[in-house]
Amino acid sequence: MTNNDILRRVRYAFDFNDSKMIALFGLADHQVTREQISNWLKKDDDPSYQECSDSEMAIFLNGLIIDRRGKKEGPQPGPEQRLTNNIIFKKLRIALNLKAEDILEILGLAGMRISEHELSAFFRRPDHKHYRECKDQVLRNFLKGVQLKYRPDTAM
Repeated sequence: MTNNDILRRVRYAFDFNDSKMIALFGLADHQVTREQISNWLKKDDDPSYQECSDSEMAIFLNGLIIDRRGKKEGPQPGPEQRLTNNIIFKKLRIALNLKAEDILEILGLAGMRISEHELSAFFRRPDHKHYRECKDQVLRNFLKGVQLKYRPDTAM
C-alpha cells in the first residue's frame, strides 16, 4: 500500500475534511497547504497527483496521535524518514488507543482472523526473533475494519 492509499483510507474512515487534515499536520508542527492535501488524495493517474513521502506520512500519523491522545511531556519525537507497514500499524494502534483484543475485533469486522501471537509479532522490534513483517493485506484489512467500526454507516 502506498502512503497516499493509507492517507485516503484514514481520512475516509474518520470523515476528516481538508481543514482537519491541515490541523493534524499542524499538531506535529508541520505546515501543509490545502493544495498539497488535495494532490495527495488524488488517484495515481491524475496529472496533479503527488506522492506522499514517508516523512510526511509519519508527520500526519504523529499529528493523529497528538489529536487523539494529547501531546506528551518533553520533546516530541521527530518523524521517521523510512516507514514500514509495521510502523504505520503501530502508530494507528497508539492513536486509537487499541489493545490486542480491540485490534483482533477490528480485523474480524473486515473478515480477517489472526491469533494474538501473530498480532504481537507485528509490534516487536525488527531484530527480535519473533518479529514478523506486516503485509499489505493485514494493514488493508485493519483499515477496512477501522472504517467499519468508526464509520459504520458506510458500505464497503
